[in-house]
Amino acid sequence: MVDNTPLPLPSPDRLRGLLATLESGLLERATEVRLALLAALAGEHVLLIGPPGTAKSELARRLHRVFEGAPYFERLLTRFSTPEELFGPLSLKALEDDRYERLTAGFLPTAGIAFLDEVFKANSAILNALLTLLNEREFDNGVGRTRTPLVSVIAASNEVPADEALQAFHDRFLVRLPIAPVSDASFEALLRLTTTDDDTTPTDALTAAERADITRASARVRLSVEAVEALRALRRWLGEQQITLSDRRWRLWVGLMRTAAATEGRAQVDALDLWLAPFMASPTPEMVPRLTQWFDTEVAGAVPQDAPWLTRAVEAFEHQWEIERSAEAEDDDGTAGKLALARAISGSQDDGGMARLMTESLEAHTRRRYSPVHIAARLAQLDEITGPAAAHWTRVHQDATALADRLHDRVWMPAPVLERLLGAHTHTLATLDGLLARLEATRAGFAALPVETPATDAPPAPAPEPVAL
Repeated sequence: MVDNTPLPLPSPDRLRGLLATLESGLLERATEVRLALLAALAGEHVLLIGPPGTAKSELARRLHRVFEGAPYFERLLTRFSTPEELFGPLSLKALEDDRYERLTAGFLPTAGIAFLDEVFKANSAILNALLTLLNEREFDNGVGRTRTPLVSVIAASNEVPADEALQAFHDRFLVRLPIAPVSDASFEALLRLTTTDDDTTPTDALTAAERADITRASARVRLSVEAVEALRALRRWLGEQQITLSDRRWRLWVGLMRTAAATEGRAQVDALDLWLAPFMASPTPEMVPRLTQWFDTEVAGAVPQDAPWLTRAVEAFEHQWEIERSAEAEDDDGTAGKLALARAISGSQDDGGMARLMTESLEAHTRRRYSPVHIAARLAQLDEITGPAAAHWTRVHQDATALADRLHDRVWMPAPVLERLLGAHTHTLATLDGLLARLEATRAGFAALPVETPATDAPPAPAPEPVAL
């Protein structure tokens, strides 16, 4: 029987406060901060891929302060690093008793949060020991295996390892985040930064009991049908790209999404949780943009649209209206000569008052006049375009509203992702607004064309040819 007793989880507002503290002074690191904390809550490890000096270690140092009583361990690894540097020195007293044990206090086996820089440069002895530690949270010390308090490892590397022998270790990091220096837009802010430990130390760190409650609550979260279908679609797409994820990786990813849903107060994982795909399924940083585009297009349906079909139609009708507006009357009763004279007079006077009015009156007289049938046909043709365009605007607006509602209470989705998804619909609506306004103006222009007075015995005027689109 499933126990559905509500668990006292940290509130979304409290988590947002912790994220704000973590992010304080870390420019353009919203995604890294959120995924590092989410991964730690889910008991997963994070790999930061990028050049030195991009706040990777600072992120790890801050992260450990979020977890009450979690010891921190940090080490830069090289091919000359020894197991003693990570796992502690051998116990001389144990050796006297013929036991091969390490003094692990203060080293990785006793850490809660650890930062391992240049992790792939470690030798095979260290990597093999790390595999067990990362997977099982256990450390082989002598003949015994001890449980470790490890919450999460934040590892860093300048690049993804090309060596096949390192791929198994690379796969142990569920979250892989490309990280780059701040952009030019944030450069001045970077220079003016003044943050202290007080600014980045939360006053309400998460306790071990709260983390345990989050784990239990996550296990209750269901995987929705739409999420399963989206994951199936992603697996097919990855297969087409010759990318295979291990079964373990799929399951761990679902666990991470369950943790996200539980801490956001949701009972099930939905398809929008696949915004994490670029950081879970990309084997290299180069794949991140492609997976981002896949999610935006196939799952969120949030891609900026410029409506080229409508743009072509608007431009065609504007062009046609300009032709018909400026067309001259077929029967010249001498008005053209009067108009030329009026223009000459108007151009020779500074005020242009009476001469200008005369010019405008004569110009209106020289314009071609159109039958009511012609004008009605043009308006009908425009309405055939405006109707579907307006319906399209309504659908986009409904999609934008629905997406905004679904994303409203998300804690973990970073602002740049939110802005990208919602901004896509905003862009499309703004584009459609502009084109619809141009259609309306063009319609008003056709409606205002000079109207001819047909003779009583004249046959009905034919409708004009439709505007070529």
